[in-house]
Amino acid sequence: MKIKRIGVVGCGLMGSGIAQIYAQAGYETIVREPTQELLDKGLERISAFLDKGVAKRKMTQAKRNETWARLTGTTDLADFAGCDLVVEAIFENLKAKQDLFAELDEVCKPGTIFASNTSSLLLADMASATKRPERLAGLHFFYPSVINQLLEVVVTEGTFPEVADSLMELSRLVGKIPIKVKDAPGFAVNRFFVPWLNEATRMLDEGVASVITIDQAAMEAFSISMGPFALMNATGIPIAYHSSSFLARNLGPFYEPSEALRRQFEAGEQWDLEGEIDEQAKELVKDRLLGVVFGVAAQLVGEGVATAEDTDLGATVGLRWAKGPFAMMNEVGVERALALVETLAAQCRGTLTVPELLREQATRGEPWTLRDVKLEVEGHIAIITMNRPQAMNALNTKVWAELKEAIAQVRDDEAVRVILITGAGNAFVAGADIREMQAKNLVEIREFTYFGQSVLKDIETMEKPVIAVINGFALGGGLELALACDIRLASSEARMGFPEVGLGIFPGVGGTQRSTRLIGKGRACELIFTGDMISAEEAERIGLVNRVVPPKELMTTARAMAEKIASRAPLAVGRAKTAINKTLEANLDAGLAFEVESVCLLFNTEDKEEGMAAFVERRKPEFKGS
Repeated sequence: MKIKRIGVVGCGLMGSGIAQIYAQAGYETIVREPTQELLDKGLERISAFLDKGVAKRKMTQAKRNETWARLTGTTDLADFAGCDLVVEAIFENLKAKQDLFAELDEVCKPGTIFASNTSSLLLADMASATKRPERLAGLHFFYPSVINQLLEVVVTEGTFPEVADSLMELSRLVGKIPIKVKDAPGFAVNRFFVPWLNEATRMLDEGVASVITIDQAAMEAFSISMGPFALMNATGIPIAYHSSSFLARNLGPFYEPSEALRRQFEAGEQWDLEGEIDEQAKELVKDRLLGVVFGVAAQLVGEGVATAEDTDLGATVGLRWAKGPFAMMNEVGVERALALVETLAAQCRGTLTVPELLREQATRGEPWTLRDVKLEVEGHIAIITMNRPQAMNALNTKVWAELKEAIAQVRDDEAVRVILITGAGNAFVAGADIREMQAKNLVEIREFTYFGQSVLKDIETMEKPVIAVINGFALGGGLELALACDIRLASSEARMGFPEVGLGIFPGVGGTQRSTRLIGKGRACELIFTGDMISAEEAERIGLVNRVVPPKELMTTARAMAEKIASRAPLAVGRAKTAINKTLEANLDAGLAFEVESVCLLFNTEDKEEGMAAFVERRKPEFKGS
C-alpha cells in the first residue's frame, strides 16, 4: 500500500505536530479544523515550530520552506477525498470520533486507511462505526509529537496485516520508532505508566511518604529527571485522572484513581513539590513503584498486548526511562521482582493479580530474553534489524553475540537465499558502545575486538549474499559492518564515517582493511585520518556504497534486489560470492584456478540443468539449491 497523501483531522497541540511530521518527511499533507479561526491558530503553531527549528539550526530555511509548501489547511472534510491515510487527532470523545469516521467513510476512497491518535479509547469501538473496520488502526503519538520518537501502532483483531505493515513502515520513514501493540486498554505504555502515577498518589493517601520523597525515590529507582508528581504538574493532572478512570472501567478496581488524585483533580490545583525528603521512606516507595510496573508490564505481555522488547522500548524511548520494566527485572532479579509484585498484590487485597507469566519466569530462575537484534524470515529473504534504537543501535558485547547467532541461523536455514541487514530508528549502527568499551581492560578489549572481527568474517565468508540497507548513521563499527556486506544500499539521508581517531583509537574490526580494498588507500586514509562524516552521495561517488535512493524507496529497492538475487541459482550465486572474495586474498592465478573449479562443480548440479533448460524453453527457472 503506497501512502503519498495524508490527511490530519485536528490541528491542536497533537494534530499540528502530526501534520508537521508528515509534511517534513516529504508527504503531501492536509490538515483540517472546523473553523477558519481554529485552523489559522493551528497553522501558526506549525509555522512557529518550524521557525524555531531554523533558529536552532535543526533544519535549513530551504527545508522549512519545503515542509510548509507541502502543508494545506482546510475546513472542509471533502478535501480529504484523495488521501491515502487520514489520522484523527480530535478531542477524546468516542461518539465524536465515531461520527467523524462515519463521515470520512462517505468522503474518502475505498483504499484509504483510517487511524486514530487516541491514547485511551478502544480502536474496536471506532472501527464499528465505519464501513472499513479492516482498514482502521491506531497511531498513538507521544507528546511532544514532533520530538518524541515513540509511536504505538495499534491493531484490532480485524485490522488487515498489510495495513499494519504499511503503518509500521510509514512510521519508520518519518523518523519514528514504532512498536506494534494490540488494541487493549492503555495499549502498552500507558498500561503500566498510568498505574505508576496512580500508585504514587495512593502512597500519598496512605501516608507512606510525602510528595517530594516519592518523587525523589522514583527518580533514583528509575534513573529519571522528574518524579511522578512533577510529571503530572507538567502534563496535566486531569490526564492522569481520566486515564486511571478509563483503565479502571475496563480492567478493574486496582486501576481506580486514588482519593488523593481525585481530590487534586477536582481542586484544579497542581501538586506542592516543596518539603523535606524522608530518607527512611524511600526504599518502601521504590519497592511499591517497581512492583506496580513489574506486575502490570508482565500482565500486558502475558495477554499478548506487546512483546517484552517493545514494552521496554516504550519505556526507554517514549518515557525516557534508563531501562524498561523487563530490563529492570533482570537487573534486580526475576525472583525479587516476583516478590515485589506479590507484596503489592497482598496489600491491594485481591484487586491486583500476580501475572502467571512472571511466576513461570521466576520458577525457571532465568532472566527475561530481551533481544537487541531482530531476525525475520520472509520466504527466501531474511531481514536482520539492529534493534537498539534508544542507543542508535550501538554495538556492545550483547549485540555482537546476538548478531553472530542471527548470522549462524540464516546461514544454516536452507530456505534463506539473501540477507538484508538494517537498523531501527534513525541509525543503521552509530558505532560501538563507548561507555562499555571505556570500562574494559586491555585483555577484554582484545577479546571484544577479535569477536567483532569474527562476526564480520562470518558475514563475509557465508555463501549467501548480504545487503546492507543503510537507513541512517553508519559510523565506526556500523560502517565496518556495512563494509563486510556484499552490497550496500544507502538512504539519501544516511551519513557515514570513521570517527574513532577523535577517541584516540582507529577502526579495529576491519575498517582499515576493507575500506582500503574497496575505495583505495588514499580515500581510505582521508576517511580514517580525518574522522569526517560524509554524505550518502559522497559515499556513492567514491565507491563506498553501491547506490543511493530516497528514504521512502530504500527498503522497497532492497527487497526488490533481494528478490531478484533469490530468484537466481543459489549455488551459483554462493560460489560466485566466494570466487569474488578470493580476489582479495589470493593472486590472479589462484583466483582464476578457483573460478575453474567452481564452474566445474556447478556444472554438475540440478540447478544448472534447470537454468539451462528454462533458457532453452523460454520460461522462468525454478531453482532448488541442489
